[in-house]
Amino acid sequence: MDKFSNHIKNILHGFFLAIGTTIAEPSTILPLIVNYFGGSSLLVGFFAALLRGGAIIVQLFAAFQAQSYALMLPYLRRVFFIRFLAWFFIGAAIIVFGDDHPDLTLFSIGLGLFIFSFSAGFGAIYFKEIIGKIFSHKFRGKTMSYRQFFSAFGGLISGAMAALVLEMFEPPYSFGYLFIISSFVMALGYLAFGSVHEPIKEEVAQREDSFSAFLHNSFALLKSDKKLQLLLTTFLLAYGYMIALPFIILDAEAKIGLDGVAIGTLITMQMTGAMLSNLLWGQLSGRGLNKQTAHISIVLQMTAIVMAMTSTSLYEYMIIFFLIGAAIDGNRIASGNLILALAPAKKRPVYIALQTNILSLGMFFSILGGIVLQFFSYTILYSITLVLLFTALLYSFWLEPKEVM
Repeated sequence: MDKFSNHIKNILHGFFLAIGTTIAEPSTILPLIVNYFGGSSLLVGFFAALLRGGAIIVQLFAAFQAQSYALMLPYLRRVFFIRFLAWFFIGAAIIVFGDDHPDLTLFSIGLGLFIFSFSAGFGAIYFKEIIGKIFSHKFRGKTMSYRQFFSAFGGLISGAMAALVLEMFEPPYSFGYLFIISSFVMALGYLAFGSVHEPIKEEVAQREDSFSAFLHNSFALLKSDKKLQLLLTTFLLAYGYMIALPFIILDAEAKIGLDGVAIGTLITMQMTGAMLSNLLWGQLSGRGLNKQTAHISIVLQMTAIVMAMTSTSLYEYMIIFFLIGAAIDGNRIASGNLILALAPAKKRPVYIALQTNILSLGMFFSILGGIVLQFFSYTILYSITLVLLFTALLYSFWLEPKEVM
């Protein structure tokens, strides 16, 4: 375990993947693309959920299959290839259909995001299982904080690249070029992680006779494990920020107007917040303080939402996106470390699947946000978000230290 080469490849995967996917960041560029082609706030929320949400039931099916696999990497490589094709397809569709067929363009974007996210339903299980196999509990927090640090650095590069492309080319070609270029950058990360050294798993569970039996056993496990219930409830509510996140950029555009440089600046600030915060998250995680990481992350989210209610300048929005970047990575570190520490080796794919399925529901909060904004106001949108985040903060205090070490 803890091979240096695997550590480096894990970091490279996060770095190049971040450069690629930040092009369609749900809090910045993706809402602007959907809005450009005439999509409503409901569609903005739906597309944000598609990109981040993954496929819910497919993750349980992947875990059902994966619990008896001795090696995950061959299956993960297939997922990488499908995701590359889906991302490239979005860019090509934007260029081919563009302004002439806006409805077909939006449909193609949605289809590409669905395939990209659906395949991630399998990939999340395989990836986390491999991470659990190749890194020890003590080293895992370190390598993941390094990964997120360099992922955020990749996001900085992506923000600069996005600003350059958006300034050099007119929409919709600029949007299409962003996806095509980023698909090849993303592929570099896939090649890196696709070559990690994965040991053969000795402790494999006996697969149930049917998927329905697996579902029954999985939900029975969830029902019986109170620690797992508390952990999942806390982080599901912490995803309440997704109610407002995709719409903050649209609110900013309406208030202050945004050109390509301003959009790139906000992306850069979000990635800077993520990058610098990982210096803190890595220290806390290395000391087993994932509970404190969750506290701080939720408070940062709440602060950003409160600022969004009153901000009227680019500088204020730069601070908002800095805080958002820091908070998202903090939540990711805390929840990822907690589930791997809690799960026994034989049942690790099941625990991961339950976590990713239930937390994926939080990704669809953006649809709720779109509905709220369609019928009410940004004030109501931000207020509902704050209520969920405050509830998550209260739940996080009920976690016991032994559950988060």
